[in-house]
Amino acid sequence: MAEAWDNVGLIVGSESWEIGGPVLLTIDLTERVAAEAERMKCAAVVAYHPPLFQSVKRIVDGSGSSASQRVALRMACAGIAVYSPHTALDAAAGGVTDWLADGLIGEGTADRRAIRPLAVREGTQELKLVTFVPESELDKVRAALATAGAGVIGNYTQCSFASHGTGTFHGNTASAPAMGKRGVFESVPEARLEMVCSHRNLAIAIATLKQFHPYEEPPIDVYPLEAKPNRSVGVGRRLMLDHPVPLGELAARLKRHIGGRTVQVGAAGGDMTVPVSCIGVVPGAGESVAAAARADGCEVFVTGEMRHHEVCAATASGMSVILGGHTATERGYLPTLMQRLEQALPGVRVVLSAEDVDPLVCR
Repeated sequence: MAEAWDNVGLIVGSESWEIGGPVLLTIDLTERVAAEAERMKCAAVVAYHPPLFQSVKRIVDGSGSSASQRVALRMACAGIAVYSPHTALDAAAGGVTDWLADGLIGEGTADRRAIRPLAVREGTQELKLVTFVPESELDKVRAALATAGAGVIGNYTQCSFASHGTGTFHGNTASAPAMGKRGVFESVPEARLEMVCSHRNLAIAIATLKQFHPYEEPPIDVYPLEAKPNRSVGVGRRLMLDHPVPLGELAARLKRHIGGRTVQVGAAGGDMTVPVSCIGVVPGAGESVAAAARADGCEVFVTGEMRHHEVCAATASGMSVILGGHTATERGYLPTLMQRLEQALPGVRVVLSAEDVDPLVCR
């Protein structure tokens, strides 16, 4: 579910390492947090932001090294694994974006869906393989294709659809028709057999079809299947409140939800009392999604940070903007993540970092 540009997953360590100590949760794996993990004898650190984001050619310490290089080397030497979920956790149902959206709904309810829904295509359903077979041979051909990996949908195998009709053909003098005679126009009761298939199994499925199909020239059609979007998973959230609220009240809700920090409001038209009901939500730096939110009808866009000219473009388009600060729109999710990890890893101690702080201070 992560964005293509992101660096998520296991950053330092090995999947074979056992979790023999605490797991430390942090937004940023700074050198102070790294020292904290060493003092606590942690087995792993879950750092929301990837400590290694851009490509590096060496992992070194000392003069000329970056903080990310020093932290990575330090964790590796200490045997502390580092994992980063970042935008995958944003996109997931019940993840960071949904947490941020929860704080904007208030006492009412809201329809909620992703601004850019994640499209998922199961590996066994990448293609649709279609053939036309005499009705008397339908069961045999279906079973043969199933042995080649076609027709798998979730926990079910031999999945197919058959519709019945009439097939026609006229074989030339070199043909060897399995039914009818060469040189004669023939009509045969046939079934159109459809089965899903993966790219990996397509070649063997076609070879099997040719082997078990009675016709000299088996008809074979292959159709690519589109991925299926899931409205509850993906980039951003679009909220449609059942009761509109003034823009100023929405900003106050965000401020309370992220812990009393100052929020910035860019009101389209300059009116803080205008009621809004359609809200776009993206934690962190969400300006790349602002245009999509506006195109989706959002009246206000809530995120952590945006550049000045992007804010101007949004408000000029008629969409207000509320900015809560980059990590302020993410950090409040960590207690929820701690509870979820404790449930998923019975007996493992999960701890919130005491050294992880917002690098920017409001005064």
